[in-house]
Amino acid sequence: MQSWNGEKAQPSPLGDHDVPELSQLLKGKRLALLITGGIAAIKAPLFARTLRKHGADVVAFLSSEATRYVTAEAMSWCCNQEAVTHLTPKAEHLFDGAPFDAYLVAPATYNTINKVAQGIADGAVTATLATALGRMEQGKAQVLFAPTMHGDMNNAILRRSIKTLSDMGVFFIPPRDDYGKHNLPEEENMVMALARAMSKSPLKEKNIVVTGGPTPVFLDDVRRITNKFTGRLGADIAQALYARGANVHLIHGQSTFTPPSGLPHEVVASYNAYRQAVQSRLKSQDIHAAIFSAAVADYEPIEATSGKVESGQAQWDVSLKPTAKVIDEVAQAFPDLTRVTFKYQENVSHEQLMDIAQKRVAAGTPLVVANRGEDKGPQGEQVAYLVSAQGEIRLVGKKAIAEGIVHWLETNLS
Repeated sequence: MQSWNGEKAQPSPLGDHDVPELSQLLKGKRLALLITGGIAAIKAPLFARTLRKHGADVVAFLSSEATRYVTAEAMSWCCNQEAVTHLTPKAEHLFDGAPFDAYLVAPATYNTINKVAQGIADGAVTATLATALGRMEQGKAQVLFAPTMHGDMNNAILRRSIKTLSDMGVFFIPPRDDYGKHNLPEEENMVMALARAMSKSPLKEKNIVVTGGPTPVFLDDVRRITNKFTGRLGADIAQALYARGANVHLIHGQSTFTPPSGLPHEVVASYNAYRQAVQSRLKSQDIHAAIFSAAVADYEPIEATSGKVESGQAQWDVSLKPTAKVIDEVAQAFPDLTRVTFKYQENVSHEQLMDIAQKRVAAGTPLVVANRGEDKGPQGEQVAYLVSAQGEIRLVGKKAIAEGIVHWLETNLS
């Protein structure tokens, strides 16, 4: 590691309190971040800025115990507005002039959960939550808790309080369990939970299947044929749907990329497992749409070898045969299913790619996502075209492609 010798920082267009934009998942939403007295409160400044990076306007409320772990000054700086530590004649718990869309208690301690369930409003945080529950009952706001505590505190009293609040409509974000403790979940999971809770998308409660990643075929019990795709785009699509409130399930082909833990998904290790998972999922419930972004194997060995073929041979000849086209099987078995399919090509012109995609649309596929290996954005990003009966839309970057697909579904899925 080279020692720093005092070079000046590179200039930035962002102001001192500004944050870079990661997404617009929480754009236009006003959030109350309620911080209670657990050690996890030390993470509150970073989490507040994460919420802002996704577009939220955030006001922090701190209990008296929370100020043992994080200061009001730090939260005021991170939220770019004054934190609330006690109530004044301004009635900060009401914020009548600028009401909140959602209230997030993070961390939510054993003490706070039980107090709120019993209707106790003895401080800035609990009084604000009393207001929050009232607004929630009127359909004006959402209330979410992110519990943190030692596992030994998970007792019948706590579970009764959680049930009381859940029955009212409060959502409890599943904690990340480690070392016998309920810890704060990953920041990304909390952002997704907030977006999902506040969603008014027409996709809310729709059952949607997404596939992504490679689907290897095995040459023997050790070696396999796979491809370069990771499945990150499939996860981006599933996350965008999850944030809209859809009941999404991702079937992810095993790769170097692992989907976020908070995203409903299953990992499949082979083409055969993928084929079976798709068929099983589509048969298990009424599916409104399926998005097939997986890079499905086109060929498999005529006969795979049991065990391990010995190394050191001068030559190993393997004969391949075409795999069954899963997408064709789906179209035949579920003709009314809204399908989004992908077409990847190399060494073809844009016009040739569009011709291939348009033929798929004419044959009955509502939306085709087409791209070429040679077509890259200014920073090397993936470029894709959404091709449908309405025409072609060019999108640059995986996040933009995912959002484009979801927007198309919001417009066209009845």
